[in-house]
Amino acid sequence: MLTFGVVAAFYIAIVALCYWLSHPEIRPGDVRATVCFRFMQIYARLVHGLRVTGREHIPVRGDRPILVVANHTAGVDPILLQAAVPYEVRWVMALDMRLPILGPLWEFGRVIFVDRNSRDGTGVREAIRHLAHGGVLGLFPEGQIERPRETLLPFQHGVGMMIRRTGAIVVPVVIAGTPDGDPAWASLWKRSRSTVRFLPPVDYSAATLKADQISTDLRRRFQEATGWPIGDPPEEDVAASEEGDAC
Repeated sequence: MLTFGVVAAFYIAIVALCYWLSHPEIRPGDVRATVCFRFMQIYARLVHGLRVTGREHIPVRGDRPILVVANHTAGVDPILLQAAVPYEVRWVMALDMRLPILGPLWEFGRVIFVDRNSRDGTGVREAIRHLAHGGVLGLFPEGQIERPRETLLPFQHGVGMMIRRTGAIVVPVVIAGTPDGDPAWASLWKRSRSTVRFLPPVDYSAATLKADQISTDLRRRFQEATGWPIGDPPEEDVAASEEGDAC
């Protein structure tokens, strides 16, 4: 015979679960998105021991678009960041990183792909439209996974262009401790002790900086926050970087 205490505990557990699964900022009314978001939180905590600091710097959703800008350490970076941000982030990703087998995941996540090997600006225009409508966008301005570890690569000028054209509030995020993996997606199934640190948001709307100056200023903020040196991109990526590809 069930005791009152057991029934009460079960009821409280059900209520707590329902409350935990209700997350209005993650596609309101979309139960799949909410469950996926919670799964990412559990995965990030159990597999990568995710530690998040600086949550107070995450801006509240409002009329202004938000651009989440982070250094790029591994293929798992977008998942760790989404697990830490309380609302949906639409990610910009290089087209050559698109694994066909994960097609349904890219479609569900509404990932915006940018072809950094051509001058086709379709992906960049879609990203700008998303921001212009008050959306939240996430990108890695280094354009590739940084190597060696804890070395900042030059930021591509495309990020500055997006900020200038949309007036987005910029949220710089420092990622560290993710696992090494080759290919990049191997980091998804390797354990780690990863950290995500949110820096104070930056508003460039009143600044007179040009796009390339904004990109340089952002990189300076990352360097001051981390103390990491600035590295050079591989020669084969210089041309893509000059095209202003903000993948």
